[in-house]
Amino acid sequence: MDAFQTVVKFFLNQKTTIGYSFMALLTVGGERIFSMVSFKCPCNKTQNFSYGLLFLLSPAFVLLVMGFFLNSRTWKLFTGCCLNPRKLCPPRHRSNCLNVFLQITVTACVAPIMWLCVALLNGTFYECAVSGLDNNHVVELFCTGKTETCKTELPRVPCGKSQLSAKDNEDLLLMLRAQSQMLGCCIIVVTTILGLIGTCYKNCRSQVSYVQLKFWRTYIEKEKELFEACAIEYASKLANRNLKSFFEKKDPEPFPFPNHNAWEQISALYTFNKSEQYYSTLQRYVEKGTPDKNEEMETALDFVDMPAV
Repeated sequence: MDAFQTVVKFFLNQKTTIGYSFMALLTVGGERIFSMVSFKCPCNKTQNFSYGLLFLLSPAFVLLVMGFFLNSRTWKLFTGCCLNPRKLCPPRHRSNCLNVFLQITVTACVAPIMWLCVALLNGTFYECAVSGLDNNHVVELFCTGKTETCKTELPRVPCGKSQLSAKDNEDLLLMLRAQSQMLGCCIIVVTTILGLIGTCYKNCRSQVSYVQLKFWRTYIEKEKELFEACAIEYASKLANRNLKSFFEKKDPEPFPFPNHNAWEQISALYTFNKSEQYYSTLQRYVEKGTPDKNEEMETALDFVDMPAV
């Protein structure tokens, strides 16, 4: 039993790493299925570029939109902002608003970048797109040292249907694939460096110590977990009371329930303040009640519900 709990604890502690690894496996599998089942390069000078680029970028765009859509922080930030724009970006905290939006964007970009890297390392989409480029300098670069027919036959190379010799056809394919893989590797290196710099900068700017930040993340996870359980329990009790009152034709029993303002207060994003030892808007509301106008401006953003690095 102890061994089982140890294994469970390990997986819980590494859930971010496991989640990203699982996302990477899904991306690799999805790209392979996409390229084998759906992708058929037209091998036409007028269509190759747009067709290959569409298959390379459209899944990345869909993954980016899904990243925004599935991130709860997106809805925390934007829900109700059309009716109350000050809620989205309080006048004195516009930079914080941009900071949170940047964090959401970085998280949403993980899956698209994975897709681009995998697709470029495979090279199929890039080969099709670049072979259809209508640019004399690019065409001359590929066809240097080859026959004149290379320029007209280049778009047919990805399909293996060109009238070039087998050696020239293979050389062009290897050149296209090498460029694609080099571009994919460059994206991986640049993304890794930017991620390292961003993580170091965020930790250097942290107002709390590493241990306290770790405790804060643990508290936020537990609060979310218990909130969902309590919400289900209280929703069931309220539904049961209402149904019982309806069917038995009795006046409903008093039921303590948070008002609209309370829901608004605990739904806001929160930033840490050294003068107040609170770890969430829920804790702040429970201990202090409704904040005054000046304090409400401070209740704008948080960075703890970002995945742990």
